[in-house]
Amino acid sequence: MSSPHGIATRALHAGLSPDPTTGAILTPIFQSTTYVQEGVGIHKGHTYSRASNPTVSALEANLGGLEDAPPAVCFATGLAAIHALVITLLKAGDHVVCSDVVYGGTHRLLRQVLAPFGVQSSFVDTADAAAVARAITPATKLVFIETPANPTLKLTDVAAIAGVAKGAGVPLAVDNTFLTPVGLRPLDLGADISVYSTTKYIEGHNATVGGSLVTRDERLLERLRFIRKSVGSIQAPFDAWLTLKGVKTLPLRLRQHSENAQRVAEWLERRPGVTRVLYPGLESFPQRELAKKQHGVHAGILAFEVTGGVEAGRRLMEAVELCSLAENLGAAETLITHPATMTHSDIPREEREAAGISDGLVRLSVGLEDPKDIIADLERALAIATAGGRESTPRREAVIAGR
Repeated sequence: MSSPHGIATRALHAGLSPDPTTGAILTPIFQSTTYVQEGVGIHKGHTYSRASNPTVSALEANLGGLEDAPPAVCFATGLAAIHALVITLLKAGDHVVCSDVVYGGTHRLLRQVLAPFGVQSSFVDTADAAAVARAITPATKLVFIETPANPTLKLTDVAAIAGVAKGAGVPLAVDNTFLTPVGLRPLDLGADISVYSTTKYIEGHNATVGGSLVTRDERLLERLRFIRKSVGSIQAPFDAWLTLKGVKTLPLRLRQHSENAQRVAEWLERRPGVTRVLYPGLESFPQRELAKKQHGVHAGILAFEVTGGVEAGRRLMEAVELCSLAENLGAAETLITHPATMTHSDIPREEREAAGISDGLVRLSVGLEDPKDIIADLERALAIATAGGRESTPRREAVIAGR
């Protein structure tokens, strides 16, 4: 099933063709609830948009094509995709092994939503293959890893964990949201499922929410589609259409995000008042060799801490002007986030700190602006933050008040 085309060509063309009715080069938005059938049991592939929709199907074919896989299964959000995966593979009494550093929503879903239904989970250091092997029990039905991890960028060796999971007869899912198929192809490294919040880099413009699951297992795909239809979590056609537009420039955007983030990370490392910087492209990154081996590009997410801890971090985020204080990543605009109080606030403090998510950690999603302008904004804000002062424009005060 391997495509002869490069990733940029596939992003533009995989699974897509001009509309047969009009010749439109862009897939139309099929904003329809239902589809007229020619007879009982005779239809043109779609019956009701909770089960399938032509625009969503086009996106699914495109995303599957990026990984030399059958069409993906697309969902209303990334968390809807993870929820569908878990309830497809697990039942009461079953067990998940999950990365200890993981998106806060994934932790919340497993611990606060699914645990009362009897689905148990263990959060372990998946950078240590031996620790994963020890955590697997006879009840384990899924190993779920996130690499690079949100927000510390900790990496997991996908091939190593795939070997452990395969040896135990347990499927491996990889949340590849940070790198997308442009930066990492989990299925090629032995994973069974690639997981995406398409909200992030794949759509890339802060315009939609969405999620997808990609696998080469046709039986699993069939079951995922049944679950999606049964719980009603399919992506909306307009969101799918916008995401299709975003995918077309994904390879270009991800390379530019990576170049910009590298420049910003290197500058942060040199700046007094910054105590640590985490980015896989830095020579100082603890897992630099794995990053070189496993990644095509490193994407645009970095994390750092400033002198003065959480208060200095708060002052920084209130002082930036070009960077937007927001809970998202992977968008064209640069976004700055405080994980401890925003994306990971539901995780108990002890667990957060054990995973390296300190109260002073700042996550920066480096956008597509001129990197000189991003650096200038951070330079001014860091000067305010580390001096202990505060300076806010009326626009910034309005942003903070409305958050």
